[in-house]
Amino acid sequence: MKLYNSYTQMIEELKPIEEGKVSMYVCGPTVYNYPHIGNVRPIIVFDTLKKTLEAQGMDVLYASNYTDVDDKIINTAIEKGVSEQEITTQFIEAYDQTRADLNADQPDVAPKVTETMDAIIRFIDQLIQKGAAYQVDGDVYYRVDSNSLYGELSHQKVEDLMVGARIDENTKKENPLDFTLWKATDRGIQWDSPWSKGRPGWHTECVVMINDVFQKPLIDIHGGGLDLKFPHHENEIAQCESLHHTRLANMWVHNGMINIDGIKMSKSLGNVWWAKDLIAMYGGNVIRWVMISTHYRAPLNLNEKAFESAQKELAKIENAYRQGQVKVQIANEEEEPKELDQTLWNPFIEALNDDLNTPNAITALLECVKKINQLQRQKEIDVKALNDALFTLEKMLTVLGIKLPTIHLSQEDKELYRLWRNAVQEKDFEHADLYRARLQEQGIL
Repeated sequence: MKLYNSYTQMIEELKPIEEGKVSMYVCGPTVYNYPHIGNVRPIIVFDTLKKTLEAQGMDVLYASNYTDVDDKIINTAIEKGVSEQEITTQFIEAYDQTRADLNADQPDVAPKVTETMDAIIRFIDQLIQKGAAYQVDGDVYYRVDSNSLYGELSHQKVEDLMVGARIDENTKKENPLDFTLWKATDRGIQWDSPWSKGRPGWHTECVVMINDVFQKPLIDIHGGGLDLKFPHHENEIAQCESLHHTRLANMWVHNGMINIDGIKMSKSLGNVWWAKDLIAMYGGNVIRWVMISTHYRAPLNLNEKAFESAQKELAKIENAYRQGQVKVQIANEEEEPKELDQTLWNPFIEALNDDLNTPNAITALLECVKKINQLQRQKEIDVKALNDALFTLEKMLTVLGIKLPTIHLSQEDKELYRLWRNAVQEKDFEHADLYRARLQEQGIL
C-alpha cells in the first residue's frame, strides 16, 4: 500500500515497523458535544484504511483517543450544572453510537486523558529534565528553541512563524511560540503535580497516550484532520523529538476539510451539520458513500444533492445484490463454495492501495455490479460465476463499510418466486401481480 506522507510530502510505500502488523493512531474528539459531520470524516477515512489493510492480511492495532479534559468540557459542565464526567460520559457514548451507525469498527484501544494522567506528569517532568521545557509560576511550557527541527511537519521555519505570530500577552513565556504542557488552575477538574494543581495541555496528551498504548515512541501511521497538522501534530512531533529523538510516526496521514454548500463549516457561521441528524435522515450507508466518493485528501463539499445521488447509487447496488442472491438461491438447493473473482477484485484493491483512492475503488465496484446484472440477464445463468461475483461484491462492500441486507429464501419463498415466474411466462398478469406484491413485501423483489 502507498499513502501520501504529509511529513515528506510524497506518496510512499507503507513499510510496517513490524512485518505483518500496522500500528495506527488517530486523534479523537474533545467530548463536550455531539459529533458533527466534520468529525465523521476521519472516522470513515481511517476505518476504511484499517479495513483495506485487514483485507490483505495485515494485523492492525488501531487506537483513537477521547480528550476528556478541556476548557470547553468544563464550561459545558458549569453551564449545565453537572460534573465534567457526566458530560464526557454522555458524549463518548454518542461518539461510539455514531461509529456504529456508520458501520465503523470501534478502535481497538480508546484511551482517555483522565486515565493517563500519571504518565502525562512523568512525561512533562522528563522534558523539563532534558531542558526542553520549563516551569513558571506552576505552569509548564515547551521550549521551542530547544528543538532545531521544529516546523518539520508543516514545513515552516521558526523565523517565519515568529513573524506571523500574534503578540502573546503571556509574558511568562521565553518565546511566543512556546506552548503549554501543564496549566495551573483552580477551575474545573484538577490533578496534583510537582509544579501545581492543574491539568495538562492538549498537545502533550496524544504523545503520551501513543507511548502508553503502543509501548514504543515510533508507530507506523498517525492520522487526523488537516486542521490538526499545525500546531497540534507539529507540537506532538517536537516533544517526541526532544525526548525520544524520533518523529513519533513514520507516516503522517491527513484528511481534507468539509464545506457545506461551498462554504467552510463553522459554528460561527451557523452551518454545522450534526451527524446524528444526518444519520436519522439518510442512514449510515449513504453518509459513508458520500464521504468515500471523494478522495480523502481533497476538500469535500456537502449538500442535499450529494446525499440524494448517493441514495440512488446505493439503491441500484442493493437491487443488483438482492436479485443476484435470489437467482443463486433459486438455482441452487445447496450452498456452493464461493471464491473471489480476481478480475473484479484486483482493480478494486489496487485502487485502495494507491493512496486509498476510494473513487477509483467505487468505479471497480460498479464494474462488479455491472457483471452481476449481466449474469442475471442470461437465459441460462452461470450460477458459479454469479455466486463468485456476489461474493466479491460482498468483500468490496465490507472494505468500504457498506452493509446491505442478505437474503435467505425459505422453501415457501422459492415456491412463491417460481409461481410468479410461471405466471409471467404464461401471461397470467393478474396472478403475477399478486405474487409480485407478496415477494416485494418480503423484500425479495
